[in-house]
Amino acid sequence: MARSKAASKKQQKQQQKRGVDFKKIKRKLGRKLPPPKNATNTEVKSKAIVLPEQSVASEKAGLAVSKKGLTLKELLQQTSHHNSKVRRDALMGLKDLFQKYPAELRLHRYAVIEKLRERIGDDDKVVRETLYQLLKTVVFPGCKEDNQGPFVSLMVAYIFNAMTHLAVDVRLMAFKFFDLVVQYYPPSFSLYADKVLQNYEDILRKNQFYLEDKAKLRSALAGLVRCLSLLPCNKRKVDSSEENMAGQKILHAFELDMPAESSGFSSITKKLKDLVPVLVNCFQDFFPSVHHMPLLDAQSFDCMHSILQSIDFVVGFFGYGIHQGKPASQLSYEGPDEAIWDHTISSLLLKKLFGVFPLNPTNHLSEKVDDRFFILNIVITEIFLRCSEWICPPGFLLEKFLQYIENALLGSTCSGSRSGKAVWEKHILLLLPFIPKLVLQVASDWKSCLLQAFTKIFEGCNPQSSLKLACLSAIEEMLIPGDDMVYPDASDPLFEYQITWIRALPQLLILLGDKHPSSSQVVLHLLLRLGQCANSSSPFSWEYENMQCSLDKFYSSCVDRGDVYYGPFIRLSWDSQELAICGLYYFSNLGPFLLKSIAFCCLCSELEPLVLFRIIEVLHSAFSAGHIQIADYISFFMTLLSRFKVLPENIYPDVESDAKISNRGTFKLLTNTVCSCLSRIGGDSLVFQILEQVIFDQLLLKPPLDNACALLRVLVVLDCKPTRLSEQGVIALSKYLSGYLFEVVHCVPEDDEENSLPTHQQTCCYYMLPCFFLFDRSPKLLKLVLNLMGSLITESSSSSSSHSCTQYGNDNSNQINAVVSALLLMHKDTKVRKIISSFKEEVVHILQIIHSLQSSDSENMNFEERHKIQCAYSRLKLVTCMLPNEVPAS
Repeated sequence: MARSKAASKKQQKQQQKRGVDFKKIKRKLGRKLPPPKNATNTEVKSKAIVLPEQSVASEKAGLAVSKKGLTLKELLQQTSHHNSKVRRDALMGLKDLFQKYPAELRLHRYAVIEKLRERIGDDDKVVRETLYQLLKTVVFPGCKEDNQGPFVSLMVAYIFNAMTHLAVDVRLMAFKFFDLVVQYYPPSFSLYADKVLQNYEDILRKNQFYLEDKAKLRSALAGLVRCLSLLPCNKRKVDSSEENMAGQKILHAFELDMPAESSGFSSITKKLKDLVPVLVNCFQDFFPSVHHMPLLDAQSFDCMHSILQSIDFVVGFFGYGIHQGKPASQLSYEGPDEAIWDHTISSLLLKKLFGVFPLNPTNHLSEKVDDRFFILNIVITEIFLRCSEWICPPGFLLEKFLQYIENALLGSTCSGSRSGKAVWEKHILLLLPFIPKLVLQVASDWKSCLLQAFTKIFEGCNPQSSLKLACLSAIEEMLIPGDDMVYPDASDPLFEYQITWIRALPQLLILLGDKHPSSSQVVLHLLLRLGQCANSSSPFSWEYENMQCSLDKFYSSCVDRGDVYYGPFIRLSWDSQELAICGLYYFSNLGPFLLKSIAFCCLCSELEPLVLFRIIEVLHSAFSAGHIQIADYISFFMTLLSRFKVLPENIYPDVESDAKISNRGTFKLLTNTVCSCLSRIGGDSLVFQILEQVIFDQLLLKPPLDNACALLRVLVVLDCKPTRLSEQGVIALSKYLSGYLFEVVHCVPEDDEENSLPTHQQTCCYYMLPCFFLFDRSPKLLKLVLNLMGSLITESSSSSSSHSCTQYGNDNSNQINAVVSALLLMHKDTKVRKIISSFKEEVVHILQIIHSLQSSDSENMNFEERHKIQCAYSRLKLVTCMLPNEVPAS
């Protein structure tokens, strides 16, 4: 034990000399361990910092920002971010900013396009689609009014770069972008046609994705259709609504106003020639999938339809080039131009496209599928009809297409459902423009079948439908012969149908009314063309003349009670009214019934004055050409002058609104126009004899003052000095003029301080001037009028219930004032004053009658009436004193 203790002490001493590695510290339970010496202090101390303003917010104050507070510069920078989500959000932010601040887009449009075009070839599909929607809905519509040439040139380089991208999705999306550019700027296709067609050809040759992604191919083909639809062609537009579609303008850069060997035209022609075989092969690639599938799906149908439409536009473009400067008859003998059309294309179409016609579904499981095959067959038929103008198809192939055309016109190739009828009506329009030429080329049996089917469509479709417009366009081509056409004889099947079409036109015009002005204008244009061609040698001249019986309701109609119902002519546009008016000239014998209908139409207050005078101008030309009888011509003008309702009835209206609706100026101009037309007839003496009794008959009906003045002016224009009036005419006219003068005095008050304006003097002269001319040419007429005036005063004084020629007042004072005022007005005219001087005795007699009446002790006159008579007597005596002989004193 002692040894072990000694040893342990020895060891302790040795360890103390060498040092201790770890010192063991004894810890008590419940005590917290102190931190190690190398521990890091993690305690954080902070203090609040108060700033007077945020520097970032102050920089953006007053700037246009998006919902997230980003400016245009920041958003454009983020479109190039490496994260696709950030790029997409930046594009969405730009859309939001431009919608809230449209001015930002207009101010920075070029900078925006320069930045956005980089995303056309973006690798992310969502980013590309977002960019497309941004351009379609915001950028392009916002810059539509600006010059889009530089705008588009910034984009096309990136679009063409994307068309050559390795990824198929990017390439197909590039075609979609170019389609968008063409929609808003159609000339862009003519500027870059070579590159576009080459890229389309390249992408269509790679058919490995046809069955994999038809949706993208459908989008690309839709863009190709839009581009090719801008090529000039001979396709006739039959639907007015299609003419206003955006981008459907003909590119005049492709019109053949330059030699065919020019580099520009030959370049586009070669590209199109190379494109046709690619399109045909692409169409054939769909056959296996179509025949093996139970249903023709929508995407496959859209692709096939777009391919056929593209072929149709290319063929139409070739036909346009072939027809330049050549009549149709020359084409059938010379054939197509080799520089434009390639026979290899003809053989390709005959073998691979026309050879599989018609396309039929394997299983009739759906009406929609039947309608889709009908649409495809219609487009193939259209392509065949275009090609048949310069190639000679085999007989069996022609028979097959003719049979299909007949069945298509009759509607037996499409489903009978409501949707099927709509599809048929829409797509049968493609065949109707070819009917006129087809009828001239086929045999007699086929001609009858086609005309019967065509006429069934014309008679059965709605009057306001686009189908009716297409039929009218075809009918015009078959009715109006061209340079290389002649009128058919009675043995030709076409002649019978032509008569049927002509007889249906007036009724169609009335059915259309004024609710469908565009359709009415087409019918009126056809009627005008028919009238221009319906001369004496035309077989349609008799039918055109008979239209008058049906056209009267188009202008107006009068019922038994005398009420007038105005036709649609009143409410049509000026262009349509002009067509209808011009058509009147070509009736070789314009009858009284149609003239009466036109006259009542001219009396309508809704008719514009310009239209009224245009009608008179055309009718005068027709009369000069011998198309109207002189009695009917005169009757037309007398109806206008005697029945025209002048508004307001008062010459000086009390209400200001009545003065605004006045048509008195129009009636005065009408009167002058009628007088001018009648004076240019020739043989004034004969015309005066015809008009004398007609005017007297109208005057006896006591028309309003304006109408009576117009009739007297016509009489004055055709009369001469000495007068041509007969004895009976002078007597009849004197009885009317005495009452007419009283009416003028009543409606046009005598001059005083208030009524001394030049307008008042002109008005008074206008109504009195016809009487002055008649008095100057026939002194006997003036003498009879003066005697009647004296007699009227005597009659009014003898009976308080006297009925005179005038309806204005029965008391003596009013009657005497009217006579004196009329004499004073006549005295103011120099020529009439000289004539009155020779009839001093009659004037003095009137003065004596007034004096005796004023001096009488009649109980029926009060003090006021006596004062009026005294004033009238003084005024007339003053005038009479100017006459050569003396007047007895009172």
